[in-house]
Amino acid sequence: MKVILNEHVPNLGDRGQVLEVKPGYARNYLIPKGLAYEATPANLARFQAEQKRWELRQEKEKTTASELAARLAGVELTFKRRAGEEDTLYGSVTASDIAEALEAKGFAVDRRKVVLPQHIKRLGTYTVELHLHRDVTVPLVVHVEPLESQS
Repeated sequence: MKVILNEHVPNLGDRGQVLEVKPGYARNYLIPKGLAYEATPANLARFQAEQKRWELRQEKEKTTASELAARLAGVELTFKRRAGEEDTLYGSVTASDIAEALEAKGFAVDRRKVVLPQHIKRLGTYTVELHLHRDVTVPLVVHVEPLESQS
């Protein structure tokens, strides 16, 4: 089935591409989620009409993300966690923890934009990426330190 992508779909293509996909994938996932249209002349005209508004919206989102990235440059987060033998944490530091810590510092970042290269389950320093926009990525330094015992 031929479809016109309405949004960037990872591992498939960019907005505006006309692709051949399996009919079930198009009917059950791409079209209901608004990620694609069936490739008909009417839908191609509809896509052309929406293109200008979409470009303006993307430019605005990218500008907002760039401004946030500039403010986030150099921000480091420190987490105090209980650790056992060999610096292994009881639990882990998650993307939600990082998003909450950023929110406490005054940055509104969705937890889905936090990309952890590996699970943070040990004490140490890690570099985490924030994907604020498809073209804007910010590295963030996360320190995990032992919780001081209260004896």
